[in-house]
Amino acid sequence: MQYLFYLFAAISIISALFVVGARSPVNSVIALIVCFLSLAGHYILLNAQFLAMVQIIVYTGAIMVLFLFVIMLLNLNKAIEPRKSLVTRVAAVSAGGLFLLTVLGAIKDGIGLAKPENYDLGVGLVKSVGNSLFTTFLVPFELSSVLFLSAIIGAVMLGRKETTTKPMVKSGDEFAGLNQAEHVR
Repeated sequence: MQYLFYLFAAISIISALFVVGARSPVNSVIALIVCFLSLAGHYILLNAQFLAMVQIIVYTGAIMVLFLFVIMLLNLNKAIEPRKSLVTRVAAVSAGGLFLLTVLGAIKDGIGLAKPENYDLGVGLVKSVGNSLFTTFLVPFELSSVLFLSAIIGAVMLGRKETTTKPMVKSGDEFAGLNQAEHVR
């Protein structure tokens, strides 16, 4: 089990580095898909099958397809990408170095995890998540569904084109609404 954790961790880190360092945006998105799949492997190791399936379906499936469509529609070329200024590059390197120092300082003495005393084996399973969702968290779940429904309605209303043009059929036309082939005899 520990070897699988290290395998998934190595895949996550390598693919995340490839996401940042890839020259092509499409290759970067594919590496991000691999990273998301390795995170789903971590969820399975943690006995959270529901989260693993949500990770695969929502993030790896839907969000990454959306990213690929956006990248293909934008047609990102290297020629139109502006060169970052020296100040931006120095700020990025210093922020990354500070983050590295913070992580190294946090794990300097080792990461100690206490064993849980009352561990329930059914915590991450679909049955326990559904039971919790439809008993304890029923009201927030229903409120979030109403919020999503109103967001969908708002997006449809904003995206709808208003037609102010006149109909193409003349008034009094006896063949209005019929196909051309229907009234030819």
